[in-house]
Amino acid sequence: MLPVSIVTGFLGSGKTTLIARLLRNPAFARTAVIVNEFGEIGLDHELIAASDESLLTLTTGCLCCAVRADLLATLLDLHARRLAGEIAYDRVLIETSGLADPAPVLQALMSDRDVIRHHAIDTLLTLVDAQHGEATLDRHPEARRQAALADRLLLTKTDVAADTDRLSARLAALNPGAPLLHAVAGDVAPAVLFSAADAQTNAAEADARLIRIATLADTAGLSPSKRSPFLSAAHSDGIVTFSLTRDTALPALALTLWLQALVEHCGERLLRLKGLVDVVEMPGCPALIHGVRHVFAAPEWLDRWPSDDRRTRIVFIGEAIPRHFPARLLGAIEAEVIDETRRQTWN
Repeated sequence: MLPVSIVTGFLGSGKTTLIARLLRNPAFARTAVIVNEFGEIGLDHELIAASDESLLTLTTGCLCCAVRADLLATLLDLHARRLAGEIAYDRVLIETSGLADPAPVLQALMSDRDVIRHHAIDTLLTLVDAQHGEATLDRHPEARRQAALADRLLLTKTDVAADTDRLSARLAALNPGAPLLHAVAGDVAPAVLFSAADAQTNAAEADARLIRIATLADTAGLSPSKRSPFLSAAHSDGIVTFSLTRDTALPALALTLWLQALVEHCGERLLRLKGLVDVVEMPGCPALIHGVRHVFAAPEWLDRWPSDDRRTRIVFIGEAIPRHFPARLLGAIEAEVIDETRRQTWN
């Protein structure tokens, strides 16, 4: 599976500067970078080893591809050329437009049958302009969604911003689970953009993210005995992040029916769901689940838990979703599944 990372951020956040620097970095070799326009990147002629109307091969070993009307078609065309031996790459980086809502991009990557046979979403990185970020978040809901859905946040132009404390606090409220990184003039290590290519390490990152969110409850004064299994971090931007935790394993059928019910009842308001689930039928092998709006990827079964914490932990990012609804829905479905299983056993 080829890992696919997405770089998003509002207009002027520094995406083009970042991409241009990465394309020149030998450490980013064997990466296919899908950009909006070749011209915006401003590549030096000596850096281009070969080119055609849609693809530049660089001396660093990186590929630069201009997206056509359809992102998925561009991705599949690249893969076909890779299989034919025309080009070589081991990972993909996609730059979105500044006004893009990343949720439909994630949806498309997760729902296209041909794409998901060979690609797996790795990291969603959102760039935020340290100088104008607060005003952008105030005025543009797209910017707030970009920040809320990120796996990692990258604060840019920190060398020209006088004070970033308030912006950092607001980003932490929008997305408490995402680490906040800093870049000056687009200078950032390539490792920031990609997790490890194997699912086990990616799951460990997701696990750490869940633990960070759960820690917020402790800092808010909730002791373990008083803490709800459904932790929430709300804010004025209309987006809420919350985490569901469970100590007991869940029947596989209950998990399937619950995810279907979430899609039916929450749909467009469920911006993103990600988590590790302890399943009765697969002891010691947690299910890694990931969904965006109406689309859920097939659960990925890990061969072991990524940490000593073996509880089910699921993070939700949504709009106007009552924070207790998913937990109560799961409880009701699980009870029905258990009752039906008992009836069948008795019969």
